[in-house]
Amino acid sequence: MPTLIDLIRAGRKVERHHPWPRAVVDSDAWRAAAGALADGGLSLLGLWGEPSCVHMAIVDERTSDIGVVSLDCPDRRFPSVAACHPPALRLERTIHDLFGLQAAGTPDPRPWLDHGRWPMRFPLGERLDAAPDPAPYQFLPAEGDGLHQIPVGPVHAGIIEPGHFRFTASGETVVRLEQRLGYTHKGVEGLMTGSAVEQAARLAGRVSGDSTVAYALAFAQAVEAAQQIAVPPRAVLLRALMAEFERLANHLGDIGAICNDASFALMQAHCAVLREAVLRAADAAFGHRLMRDLVVPGGVARDIAGDGPNAIRAALDQIRRHFPALIELYDNTASLQDRTVGTGIVTAALARQFAAGGYVGRASGRDHDARRKPGYLPYDGLRFEVPVLGDGDVNARVWIRIREVQQSLALAYQILVGLEAGPVRVSLRAASEAAEGIALVEGFRGDILVWLRLNGDRIDRCHLRDPSWFQWPLLEAAIEGNIVADFPLCNKSFNCSYSGQDL
Repeated sequence: MPTLIDLIRAGRKVERHHPWPRAVVDSDAWRAAAGALADGGLSLLGLWGEPSCVHMAIVDERTSDIGVVSLDCPDRRFPSVAACHPPALRLERTIHDLFGLQAAGTPDPRPWLDHGRWPMRFPLGERLDAAPDPAPYQFLPAEGDGLHQIPVGPVHAGIIEPGHFRFTASGETVVRLEQRLGYTHKGVEGLMTGSAVEQAARLAGRVSGDSTVAYALAFAQAVEAAQQIAVPPRAVLLRALMAEFERLANHLGDIGAICNDASFALMQAHCAVLREAVLRAADAAFGHRLMRDLVVPGGVARDIAGDGPNAIRAALDQIRRHFPALIELYDNTASLQDRTVGTGIVTAALARQFAAGGYVGRASGRDHDARRKPGYLPYDGLRFEVPVLGDGDVNARVWIRIREVQQSLALAYQILVGLEAGPVRVSLRAASEAAEGIALVEGFRGDILVWLRLNGDRIDRCHLRDPSWFQWPLLEAAIEGNIVADFPLCNKSFNCSYSGQDL
């Protein structure tokens, strides 16, 4: 089985983009990479395209080496990765929608983002007089006695984003779930092309609104890697503080929302109070409840307010006082445990195959956290643990969140202690030639990948990959064999991003 280094060395053009290598390979090496993904020696981090080439980011699970292999597509075709490795399928379908490149041998040529309403023919940008009438989307068939289908969405109750869920059920038991997403496609990557770095940074922070800090951080680190810029130590710590505060707010909200979907509204009420304390402290410290547009290439846009550390400590102390009682309430409520334990199981094998990150992967035994591997500042100097469980059910995903709340509390206290005076931003460099950068950052859902190529102070191409790309398909597997009524609970325990996946 080839290692990552073997694939890189086989390339016609080998480069290093701090700290990861990239190589342009031929079709044989591309197929070898796909085969290694299928065998489990390598894991897929991302797959994206351009008008005449495709790129694949991979990690070697044996060595933790990370790299990018690229394949030129002069005939607008490339060997399908999904033919060997199913996690690549939706990414391949997206490449076709956005750039018209054909994945030769793909098991599923259906469109993904394109719902047949785009008034543009890609990738040449030829505008059509009118959008063609879309052909009905062909959901996968299911046959058997007594089966019936239940279509849900794409418009849902409340304020959640649009997504279609097609259930095939036998009585109350789900036999198959198939998702149809892409309704919130915004063309973020297209808007970034040709834009100034500062404008692209603002767009990156809006890919998925609940992860604005994590996305902005990943984008900033990719720019800094391309320009080989060192960020001031104070800015590094402030970024991490914002990231842990974002993680706290989202995990507290999720824990309450999962319990609410199991008809235990009391937990949601108490968790909402603690989440609100985090958001108010963020506003007092950084001037924005979600901390949007604060992490920028070169550092942070503004320093923490003078009384910001006290506001943050007050919020941390409030969580530390009240959260243990909520944990006990969750663990000792039999009716709640009856809904969460054994429901919506993701097997360890599927979590490994899809390289699932965040609480989805760690609840199913996949010990991965981008803060630790490959790692980035300042986490190499901070003490924290990565919780991992093996049951893979809704309950395990709740407990991963609970333990990550505890870890984020400890990290935030450490960061405040280590926060020393100094500058919070350095200037960017206007490079005279194209430069590439790549970054992997741990958001609250899992690892966020950003790859970009700069042309001077402009974005030539940028790709942003949300962890939900590899988690949405696992939700389809997790609900099989469960009853239809448990889908909201399973769905909330995943809390995948529609917007982050739809770009």
